[in-house]
Amino acid sequence: MAKIFLGMLIGAVFIMVAAIGYVRLGFVDPRADAEVGAPEMKLAMPALDASVDRRAPRVKNPLSATAEELMAGMNIYQQTCSGCHGDIQHVHSVFGDSLYPRAPQFVEDAPDMPENQNFYVIAHGIRLSGMPAMGKALNEHQLWQVTTFLSHMDKLPPQVSAAWKIAAATSNAGQPSDSDSKANK
Repeated sequence: MAKIFLGMLIGAVFIMVAAIGYVRLGFVDPRADAEVGAPEMKLAMPALDASVDRRAPRVKNPLSATAEELMAGMNIYQQTCSGCHGDIQHVHSVFGDSLYPRAPQFVEDAPDMPENQNFYVIAHGIRLSGMPAMGKALNEHQLWQVTTFLSHMDKLPPQVSAAWKIAAATSNAGQPSDSDSKANK
């Protein structure tokens, strides 16, 4: 029994040393324009989800999804988030698609995390990605406003949706349109 345990231990140490060597000797492709590989998708994304689930405080959103709060959240999103995550006029952000890992394009694929986890990610960012810790730039109420907006962006009241179309059209002047960015691919 002791020999089996020792063999398993030596095997585990060998695998860990080989993995560290693989990374430290430069075999990991550092390019941001490379496709995300299957092993990374199967390891990194579930690890991120589990880490956020473990660390995000179990708090309830103190805001109601009123038109006023959604409008405020939309304005914050448009000013601080749409450049990477897209908006109603630019479903795919050229900048967000250039990050590694790619920034989620929320108009196309609305966030499905619980609000406490979205709040946590927005406030603290995600290490080794392009997601900054917005808790350093926004106060808690603003963080909850953008969280509320994200939770409802696929079912906005008509007045908020109309205001978002106007805000997106005016704030993205000069950025490539979706048809321009698709033509460059």
